Parts: sequence; C-alpha cells; structure tokens
Amino acid sequence: MFDIKVIETSSLGDRSYLATDGTVAVVVDPQRDVDRFLAVAGRLGVPITHVAETHLHNDYVSGGLELARLTGATYLVVAAEDVAFERVGVSDGDVIEVSPRMRLRVVATPGHTFHHLSYVLEDPQGPVGVFTGGSLLFGTTGRTDLLGSEHTVELARAQYASVRTLGELLPDGTQVWPTHGFGSFCAVGQVSGDASTIGQQRAVNPVFRLARDEFVKQTLAGMGDYPAYYVHMGVINAAGPAPVDLRPARRIDKDELAGRLRRGEWVVDLRARKAYFASHLAGTISLGLDGPMATWVGWLIDWGAPITLVGETGEQIARAQRELVRIGIDRVAGAAVGSPERMAADPTQVESVPAASFRDLAAVLSGAPPADLPPADVVLDVRFDIEWNTSHISCAVHIPLPELSKRVADVPSGTVWVHCASGYRATAGASLLARAGRSVVVINDVYDNAARAGVPLTINANDPGIQLVPDC
Repeated sequence: MFDIKVIETSSLGDRSYLATDGTVAVVVDPQRDVDRFLAVAGRLGVPITHVAETHLHNDYVSGGLELARLTGATYLVVAAEDVAFERVGVSDGDVIEVSPRMRLRVVATPGHTFHHLSYVLEDPQGPVGVFTGGSLLFGTTGRTDLLGSEHTVELARAQYASVRTLGELLPDGTQVWPTHGFGSFCAVGQVSGDASTIGQQRAVNPVFRLARDEFVKQTLAGMGDYPAYYVHMGVINAAGPAPVDLRPARRIDKDELAGRLRRGEWVVDLRARKAYFASHLAGTISLGLDGPMATWVGWLIDWGAPITLVGETGEQIARAQRELVRIGIDRVAGAAVGSPERMAADPTQVESVPAASFRDLAAVLSGAPPADLPPADVVLDVRFDIEWNTSHISCAVHIPLPELSKRVADVPSGTVWVHCASGYRATAGASLLARAGRSVVVINDVYDNAARAGVPLTINANDPGIQLVPDC
C-alpha cells in the first residue's frame, strides 16, 4: 500500500507528489522551494531516494535538481532532452526499481512537449496510479503550443495518441495524478474534479470521446494566451536552476520608495484589493497575495526589471518572495512594510479608488448613477479574448490585461470603469491606468452578475466559430 502526498502550488495551478511505501519516497515534478518536500518526507520518516520529472517545465522553475543534490536522490529526467547537468536519463519502457515493493514504469507521452514522459507507479501486483504531468489531465489535456505555433498541430496529434496509449495500457482503476490543470495555463480549458481514475477519464475526457481530428480542432480552439514569462522557464530548467534564495528582502525607507515610484518602477502592492481600494501609494500596482500574484508579475513586467514589494507585514513579503522564486525571479529590489500612510514620504502620495458592482454600472448606464460614483465614460474589459468572444458588455472597450500597460493610449478619454471575471484583474488593470494618470473605478464583482443586474450584453451563442458583430 502506497501513501501519496499531494504538494499543491495553487497560485500556479500545479501539483507535485511524494509517493512512499513506508521505507523510501519518490518525488515527482517538485517545485523550486524544496523545503516543502523535505518537510513532508521528514514527517513521514522516509528518505527521498528518487526525484522524477515528467518534462522540462514551461510554467515554473523546477526544484528537482536541488532536491536531488540535497538528498542524494537519483534524478530521473527524460534522456532525449539536452540539459546541462548530470541526471539519469530515462526513456519509454524503462523500469525504475524504487524499492522491492515500488517501481516506476516509464511511458513516452509526447504532446505537451516533444519528449514528455508519464510514470506508472506499480506494486508487485501491477499499476496503482500514473503521474501524467501535462499529458492526461482531469477532464482535459495539456496545451500543445508552448514550443512554438509551428508545432501545435503535430503535438496535439501526439497528445491524442499518447493519452489513448495510457488508456490501452492501464486498468480502469488506475489513479491519475497530473501535475498541471488546477488553474495552470498549461491546461487546455478548465479541469473538472479533484481526483480521478483512468476509467473515469475514459468516460468523460474529450480525448477518449472524440475522433482525432475533432480533438485537435477543439484543442486548438480552447487554447488562450499564456504568461509571457513561460518563455524563460524551459531555458532555466535545461541549464539547471540555481539553489533557491529566500533570504529576507532589503527593507527600504520612505524616501527610497518614493523615488522608485517617481521613476515609474514596478512597486507591487501585495494586500487584498479591498485594502487597496481604501488607500494605497500612488503608482503602486495591485497584485494581491489573495490571487495568482506571481503569474501576473511574471506576465506584466519587462523580464529582469527591478521589482519592489510593499505589504502590511513581513510575512506577506516573505510569502511573495517564495512565490516569485518559483518563476525565476530570484531577488527583489527591496521591500517596505506597513500601512500606506506609514510608508508614504508625503501625505499626497496616499490615494484611494472607488469600487462598484455591476448593479452600480447598470444604474450609471441607465442614467441614474449612485451619488458617490463618477460617470462611466468608458467601460474597459480586461479579460482574455476567449472570455470576450463568449460574451461581453455591449459597447465596452476590450484590452486584455497583459496588453494594457503598453496600450494605455488606446483607452478613450474620461473615467474608466474596469471589469474582469471576478475583480482581481480589474483591480490590477485599474492600478496600471491610475499610474498613468487616468481616473478609474473598479468593478469588484463577478461577471456572471452583470446580466442579472441589467447590464446589456453581447453574446455569440458560445460558438467560437461565430464572429461577433460590432455592437457599437
């Protein structure tokens, strides 16, 4: 009987795993902050003897090399990948004897990457589960466009064949343990469920239910944008990541912080957005720790630009540093702690921003605005194209959040009401506009409430093949 521990990194939408038979442990697809895995193994009282990678990751910096160094574990990496460090290369058909009672059978599952592997965990009676990385996910599969658009169709066809192979090799009761798909942009569309088996996936997953060409068509239609920092992750992982550095960030004083804000540097406010609405330092960007902060920092900044963190507590700063090292931002330029009022060099630095609901927007658009809110001269939708193409507010302006900092000039004049699907991206977008001197209101509401509130929508019948008719 094996004990499978799931180590979640919910901010990036990934899972890593520690599997043990009670005597030794194997870790699969570890994140970079390896102290979490050492702590789990320590609580269980088992040594980590093997670390396995399903592929060279494109969405985070791996901790596999460092974990193997610290523990002396055998480091299993696909043999076909060109990497700059020593590892044990593994290929399709290899069997790794982790212990007399536990082994890993390697299965080639290309698609998410050219050389992707899955690892079937077996006991003496046969398969127990399969670590599928970015291949078979819960209700979907991994995206196939991360290695270049010219390979997308080829890899989608390979993904189809790979998952079908797993279905043929493994019994219905085999557990499925994917790395991606829990909010990760490495998944195609939305995942469904929190646990599954091969049999359950055979019944619900499109990869098992569709013919190959239809699967490829749906896969390509379901892939939206992915974070800009992904382009750096594979390079770092192939070179061999340096050990993680979680030393406290250098604290900066009010004057230095004010200077960075004047120069337009990236100063990230880590507090929850409601705190940001009430008061914040002018020029800061709201990317709270209550959402996927690291993903958006990595997506929005110019890679390598200095980043300063501001938060209410040192614990917030430390947590943000941990999240940032997972995507290769190893050291921040500095940090400041306290309320905006305490961090400000001048009281005029402290600002607030109005927050509203879709019901408020409906009232404004109908000519009966609440007394405490300005007019909606512009409604700005910062969601992704795939969301906009499903439905959007009639007459809204659409600029996806990743494009906004470079397209501020495209936003019409006047007060801008900014919305997304839930409020997190809207707050980030509003802070980018406010930094550029624009007057903003954040719609801190769930988009599903828009229609119920009476906000006019343009809908495309949920068919991605239907072109939207301009509504203004």
